[in-house]
Amino acid sequence: MKLVSIENIPGKEYEALGIVKGAVVYSKNFGRDFMAGLKTLIGGEIAGYTEMLNEARQIATKRMVDEAEGLGADAVVGIRYGSATVMQGAAEIVAYGTAVKFKN
Repeated sequence: MKLVSIENIPGKEYEALGIVKGAVVYSKNFGRDFMAGLKTLIGGEIAGYTEMLNEARQIATKRMVDEAEGLGADAVVGIRYGSATVMQGAAEIVAYGTAVKFKN
């Protein structure tokens, strides 16, 4: 499955199959939250949160790809990511794009 954030794949003709998306709601755990609180006192990257969000994006991307495969897609173009706070300590990560089928 080819995944691109650009709107067109150079040299390929395809038909759009529809929008596909994947979402996950991820929450912090107490250990990460406690360490992040300490880190804010001295500044710098909060590695635990970076790792958590990377994991969440991977899950959302996998769910989007699964949906695209279900449509018989060869690629997903125009991929974007979004996030929102669902409640204190939990965030939703969404991956979305357009599933396409290559023409022969």
